[in-house]
Amino acid sequence: MKNKPYRIAIVGSDFQKSVTDNLERNCVETLIRNGVKRDRITLVRVPGSLEIPLAAQLLAKQKKFDAIIALGAIHKGKTYHFQQVADECIRGCMRVSLAYEIPVIYEVLAVYDIRDAHERATRKKGNRGAEAAVSALAMAAVTRALRKKRL
Repeated sequence: MKNKPYRIAIVGSDFQKSVTDNLERNCVETLIRNGVKRDRITLVRVPGSLEIPLAAQLLAKQKKFDAIIALGAIHKGKTYHFQQVADECIRGCMRVSLAYEIPVIYEVLAVYDIRDAHERATRKKGNRGAEAAVSALAMAAVTRALRKKRL
């Protein structure tokens, strides 16, 4: 994965901003540690998780990224809205991935307790932002090889 000239886009939700900030920081650090230059990482922020798929689609349409990473947190409140947002966000991201044949790595944490999202976004081992970066690089390599018929 090192020294590959990948271009990576990260779309993060400003809802639960502290969680997204930590996911994004760990994600970017991991990408850089694995050879992605900072100027090849594009960061986009949207108001909430429902807006992530549209931003991902507009990025995918540009055909200049090797992977898109979706970051954020959705937590259960007292209504069904939590389920609707989580379902539609992941469905939209999957649709973008398949329609544009680009990996969309999904780390929008859907949790019952927001403390769980904070823990997953800040821990050293098993950090979901760092894991998103590793998955994006792995899938970028796979899709590049498949396009060149090397797999």
